[in-house]
Amino acid sequence: MTVDSPAGRSVLRPLARRLRCMARCEVCGNDYGMSFEVHAQGAVHVFDCFSCAIHRMAPICEHCRSRIIGQGVEASGHWYCGTHCARAEGEAGLVDHV
Repeated sequence: MTVDSPAGRSVLRPLARRLRCMARCEVCGNDYGMSFEVHAQGAVHVFDCFSCAIHRMAPICEHCRSRIIGQGVEASGHWYCGTHCARAEGEAGLVDHV
């Protein structure tokens, strides 16, 4: 299927060609035409969905071992899902903001 632009050129054909050239997801290996890149700390990562991006990129709470998808808390160079886990690891003075 093609759609002609006002200039008479096909609009979708170049788009379809670009979609076929997308990279594979680095987590699941899926070669999905709507994959996306995440640029972080000088590296480029390719994912086919947010679930794979979270699996690879989200830090892990050093107390309960859950993925930190929200803001989390950093204390003394360690990451926690919230102040409750930070306090359980001996960090003091942290306050949750609501």
